[in-house]
Amino acid sequence: MNQPSDDDSLFDHCPWLFAGQASDGQRAAQEERQKRLLGGPGEVRLGEDCFVAETAAVHPDVLHLGDRSYIAAHAYVTDTIRTGADCTVNPFTVVRGTVTLGDGVRIGAHSSLLGFNHGSAPDLPVHRQPVTSRGITVGDDVWIGSHVVVVDGVTIGDHCVIGAGAVVTKDLPAWSVAAGNPARRLRDRREPREPHGAKRPAGVEVAGERRGLSGVEVVGERRGLSGVEVAGERRGLSGVEVVGERRGLSGVEVVGERRGPSGPDAAQERRGQARPEALVEELRAFAAAAREQATELLDRSWRPDTGRYADRPGTEPTVRAHCDAVEIADLLLGDVPPHLPAPEHMERLRALQDPATGLIPEYGATAPLPGPAGVPDGAPAYHVLCVGYALDLLGSSFPHPVHAVRTTTAGRLVRHLGELPWTDRAWHAGAWVDSWATAAHWNLRAGGEAAAPGALEALFGWLHTHADPWTGMWGSPTREAGRLQMVNGHYRLTRGSFAQFGLPVPYPERVVDTVLDHARDPRHFAPGRENACNVLDVIHPLWLCARQTTHRSEEARSWAASQLTAALGRWTPGGGFAFGPTADGSGPGREPGLQGTEMWLAIVWLLADVVGVADALGYRPRGIHRPEPAPAERPV
Repeated sequence: MNQPSDDDSLFDHCPWLFAGQASDGQRAAQEERQKRLLGGPGEVRLGEDCFVAETAAVHPDVLHLGDRSYIAAHAYVTDTIRTGADCTVNPFTVVRGTVTLGDGVRIGAHSSLLGFNHGSAPDLPVHRQPVTSRGITVGDDVWIGSHVVVVDGVTIGDHCVIGAGAVVTKDLPAWSVAAGNPARRLRDRREPREPHGAKRPAGVEVAGERRGLSGVEVVGERRGLSGVEVAGERRGLSGVEVVGERRGLSGVEVVGERRGPSGPDAAQERRGQARPEALVEELRAFAAAAREQATELLDRSWRPDTGRYADRPGTEPTVRAHCDAVEIADLLLGDVPPHLPAPEHMERLRALQDPATGLIPEYGATAPLPGPAGVPDGAPAYHVLCVGYALDLLGSSFPHPVHAVRTTTAGRLVRHLGELPWTDRAWHAGAWVDSWATAAHWNLRAGGEAAAPGALEALFGWLHTHADPWTGMWGSPTREAGRLQMVNGHYRLTRGSFAQFGLPVPYPERVVDTVLDHARDPRHFAPGRENACNVLDVIHPLWLCARQTTHRSEEARSWAASQLTAALGRWTPGGGFAFGPTADGSGPGREPGLQGTEMWLAIVWLLADVVGVADALGYRPRGIHRPEPAPAERPV
């Protein structure tokens, strides 16, 4: 640098020089600057060796700045910002809304991370629209180039590099190199880069490649080594679109991959065609009818004689039925079930929890005893999910920690995981993991520890080391049911663990392969044989893995479209959805009820989102089947 170190603007614009070159007077001035922040109206925590430029406009509600992090000249920082260590907010950068950065995040000059949004409904001027915030999350070791914009709701995985000028509107998986408007994933950062001027291997042709220090843009990539061809990639908000896929023994050829937003004007050429307006109109009509009939179907399951909900007429009231009623009312009415005021719904559900164990019995049953590693089998295991999420939708929470899980040690947990029936009852094993991980999640949200020290880390360590790299599953196929147990177990396991905690699933490409192969099994997916569990347990893994990979995305979309059309035809006016047939006669069966309705409403949304038309429904699951990771903070 040419400026002398006694020029204060040097450090404002180049804070990395401050630690080694600042004078005593400049260090004292910086200390005063930080004292003013710490004494201000917001909640401010500053780590060791941080720097905040005097010219930066820093007006936070919450600011947690990790060690050796800095905010440079003329940055604009407001609202709720949390960073790890070694993070840099360079000159003229805007960071607003709810933004969480991992360790080692570098944000180039003139970039904007906008963790909030305004409504745009036509009935109000924009300046009167409500402000919403889903937040932005950036992982560890991420480089965001200059003039980048990251919009609300985006998660950027670890080790990503975002090229200059990109507009990031969709989540990016770990190790992505991305650029463009909207930003698209160009390659995996771990892929070897060819030296400048190096001769390409035979069979590889790249047309129109341009590279630079601050980003990478590849136009018209073609590869011939493994039988894969991709032309004209474009990415955006709601998923992946592949036009003209051809498959063979030696590889895959994909022409025209495209990602687009999930808004009403997005994805205009899904599956190589115009946006399926007939399907959009069918979804809108379905959603309107479901909303119109929601009170009627809830009335059908309300038992005035007991003051409780049953799944359907002629059945006994259950805890799950009450929770399903809360979920359905939230989806279709945007309100609580009309038979009780909201405080009464909350207090009834909260009163079910046993204060000694934190578990929830069925009506009329004694308090359940903890299992070997916390959660017992049976209805109490599912009640951890359904009661917890019903309370969450009501703006409340469990009154007590789930002590049965809170006291589980890592050793007990690992022993029990090894004893679960993965070989022939993987659904049962996965459901147990779902319940245990969800209980740990509620404990964390209550402000306590998930379990005994190291237990939650032991869970994810065990799952990572025991996933089959060939199938992406835990468990094995059986002669009687094929892949049914392992696929259904995968859904339950990943719902409560990886999806709920916002972590990538292991071996996503292999998961997609296994799930799509299973979806062709006529024992479970022939006409008239589909039920809510089996369809959900396919579409959720496909939806979840699509956030990490584009592998076989067109096949996934085609399957989702066919299932979506079939699902809409299962609606019973005034009654909702039936769960569907099961081979062993278990489950609610073919009569419409609350369980089937709650599950199929979520399934319809997931199917529609994979196809790219979920916006037509006008609802989005917020409970057990919410697509986003569950929030980390307790509701207030």
